[in-house]
Amino acid sequence: MKSDRAIIVCAVLLAALYFFAIGQIPTRDIGDPLGPKAIPRILGVVLLLSVGMLALEMVFAKKNSGAKQEDATPEDWGHSWAVGAIVVLTILYFLVFELLGYAISTSIYLLILTFCFNRGRATMNVLTSVLFSFASYFMFTKLFGAQLAPGLLPF
Repeated sequence: MKSDRAIIVCAVLLAALYFFAIGQIPTRDIGDPLGPKAIPRILGVVLLLSVGMLALEMVFAKKNSGAKQEDATPEDWGHSWAVGAIVVLTILYFLVFELLGYAISTSIYLLILTFCFNRGRATMNVLTSVLFSFASYFMFTKLFGAQLAPGLLPF
């Protein structure tokens, strides 16, 4: 399916950008031997493993179907638009991250995604997006001692 290929290409590009950004994180000679890059690197590797699993799934699905690849259908174009919209939304998320801060920008990002993919469940979408964003913010800042962009929030 063409949309799967688009997802793979976008995810690999995102992973490359992500690893470049990780390389920009300053490290200190004293302190934690793993440094601040350990968790982001693990997440990047998980992203690449997920892309690899999707690629393998595509290969096996193609072998098992034995069918010739058809031209793009209107459904494929819909998937392509969805992938493109998510890429644009992710870029916007990166652009407003410092200004709005982690908790607010992540809440908005997740709200938009959940409203697109989980329609008709407004209460669940809002609770999931907001609670995840703020819980993960406090977990990383208070429990792990990581610094995340506070943005507009006073804490």
